[in-house]
Amino acid sequence: MRERVDAYFRTLAQAIRDVEVTDGAGGPIAVEQGFERVRQSAHAAHDGGNKVIFIGNGGSAGIASHLAIDFSKNGGLRSLAFNDPSALTCLGNDLGYENVFAKQIDFHARPGDLLIAISSSGKSPNILAAVATARGRQCGVVTFSGFGDSNDLRRKGDVNFYVRAGEYGFVEVAHLSICHAILDLDMGWGARQ
Repeated sequence: MRERVDAYFRTLAQAIRDVEVTDGAGGPIAVEQGFERVRQSAHAAHDGGNKVIFIGNGGSAGIASHLAIDFSKNGGLRSLAFNDPSALTCLGNDLGYENVFAKQIDFHARPGDLLIAISSSGKSPNILAAVATARGRQCGVVTFSGFGDSNDLRRKGDVNFYVRAGEYGFVEVAHLSICHAILDLDMGWGARQ
């Protein structure tokens, strides 16, 4: 069993180290450039009186909520997650689940906001619709996806983080780790060491 546990954590660490980052044109960029672009975009949104919006389904919704409060409380950046149960069930019932995030973006997003869209598969219709709506509202977009490298979300952001793994656990933990790393480094981690 110990060998399997060790192999699991080696695989997880490798998935995080091997994250692929692309720009809005689909060109590869270095991980540190991706981190810096997200950091600068989040600060630009906040400094301009705007906000960072996190969205995701299931485990990715948990990541969205977690990061929204961390970016606000720890990072001092105006942030929120669009996963209130009443909003999701009302909009899902009235407009279809594929519109639960897009409609909230339509209601609340302003030009200059930053959308961080998280989807393990990169194929969730409601995440893709939200990205399209955010683009129409002149928001910046950052994506986090995994599974198949041809997933649609992987090419929709100004910065795109792709985790080459096919297991939800690896992809979700990698997404959470990458988001935390962006915030922790922005807050000065390593500079104080």
